[in-house]
Amino acid sequence: MRRKDREMSREFALAVMDKCEWTVVSFVTPEGKPYAVPVSAVREGDTLFFHTAKEGRKIDCIACSPAVHIVCVGDVERAKDKFTTGYECAMADGVCREVTDDAEKLHALRLIAEKYTPEHLPAFDDEVAASLARTGVYAIELTGITGKAKILKK
Repeated sequence: MRRKDREMSREFALAVMDKCEWTVVSFVTPEGKPYAVPVSAVREGDTLFFHTAKEGRKIDCIACSPAVHIVCVGDVERAKDKFTTGYECAMADGVCREVTDDAEKLHALRLIAEKYTPEHLPAFDDEVAASLARTGVYAIELTGITGKAKILKK
């Protein structure tokens, strides 16, 4: 990290991951090009889970190269009196794999539902029963995490 004065702790980075609405995952395409996409992700320990279709560009990328880089942005504050923005973010490297064990898939999907749609949890079992076979779940094992913050001075 170039700006060491903005570097934050691992704990800070994990907290940003936990509260961010979207995680942007960067993949490498089979053609060697970058490809980044936002996903609804949830972290448990050093694993980040997300769900997706079972076919598509992300899946092709993971099959070609499981190495990924993620970015999570937490709180953002626009300055009112100058041209700058305060923000917090977490960045991480990881290795992505398909979750094939049904118990682990159910666990990951429940974690995602608890984070993003807790008010619909009573319908979780019926929804999952109807869609588990066609839902892809992936896990990113985090291998390196950094946090960064730019705090606006009042």
